[in-house]
Amino acid sequence: MPTDASHPQHPVPATPPTGYGRFAPSPSGDFHLGNLRTALLAWLFARSTGRGFLMRIEDLDRVKAGAAERQLDDLAAIGLDWDPPVVKQSERLPHYEQATDRLTTAGLTYECFCTRKEIQQAATAPHGPMGAYPGTCRDLTDAERAQRRAAGRPAALRLRAAVTDFEITDELHGRYRGAVDDLVLRRGDGTPAYNLAVVVDDADQGVDQVVRGDDLLSSTPRQAYLATLLGLPVPQYAHVPLVLNTSGQRLAKRDGAVTLRDRLALGETPEYVLGLLTTSLGLPEVTDPAQLTGHFHPENLPREPWTLDPDGLSQTR
Repeated sequence: MPTDASHPQHPVPATPPTGYGRFAPSPSGDFHLGNLRTALLAWLFARSTGRGFLMRIEDLDRVKAGAAERQLDDLAAIGLDWDPPVVKQSERLPHYEQATDRLTTAGLTYECFCTRKEIQQAATAPHGPMGAYPGTCRDLTDAERAQRRAAGRPAALRLRAAVTDFEITDELHGRYRGAVDDLVLRRGDGTPAYNLAVVVDDADQGVDQVVRGDDLLSSTPRQAYLATLLGLPVPQYAHVPLVLNTSGQRLAKRDGAVTLRDRLALGETPEYVLGLLTTSLGLPEVTDPAQLTGHFHPENLPREPWTLDPDGLSQTR
C-alpha cells in the first residue's frame, strides 16, 4: 500500500475539525462508479460541514493484492483528498480484542458453536427478522460448551443482546427502527466481525458522521446499539441511494465498463467521470469536487437509485 505522501492530503486547518466523516472500503478489487459515487457523497457531506475526512481500509477479509492502492489512486484521480493517516483494520486487532473483553467482562457475550449451515436451517429467532440468529447456543451449560470444544468445534463470540430492535435517526431516511439480534463479535477463526470493528474504529477516530450506501441501513441499528453498550458515541448517519444496473440490481464490475480504468480506456478523462457522478446527483458538472462544497445541500439529493447503462454514458451527455 502506498504511503500517505503519495496521495492528496487536505491542508492542515488552523483549528482542528471537531468531527470527521470517512470512507471505509474493503480492498477486494477496483471501485466501480457506484463506489466512487458513494465516496464522493461521503466527502461532500464531510467537507461541506467543516469536518475532516478519513480513509480507512477494512482489510480483515476479502483482500486482493494491490486493490487498496488502486482504490486510493482512483479517489485521488477524481479529486478527493483526505486527512492522514490512512488506517488499516488489520493493524488495529488489539483494539477489537479490548472491546470484546469489556463486553465479556460485563456478561454480554457467549460462545456460539453453530455452523453457517446449522444457522440457515434453524428457525428464525422469535420476534426477529428472517435469518436472525435463533439463540441456539445462548444458554448452553458449561458441560455442553466443553463437549463442543472437545469435538473440535471452533467457537464464534456473540453479543448477548437485551433488545430485539433499536432506533436510529438518518439524515435522509429519518427515524428508522431496525432489528437487533445476537450478532457475531468475533468469528470462529478469531477474526473480528465487521459490526464490532466499524463501531470501535469510528469511535477511536472521532468519526461522528457516517455516509454509506443504503443497503447498510438495516444493519445500522445493531451497530448503534453496540456502541451504546460500549459507552461510545453514536454517529450521525446518512444512507445514500445505490447505483443499479439496467436490470435493477446493484451495480457490479461484471456489468461492463463501470470502473474508472474502464472509462479511461474508452478515452474519457477523470474529470469527465466526475461530471457523470455529480450530474447523477443533481449537482453541477465540475472538474474539482471542492467547487461543490459551498452549495451542497443533502436535502436536495435524489432519493431514488441511479440506474446506469455503461454503454450509454458517453452518448447521454
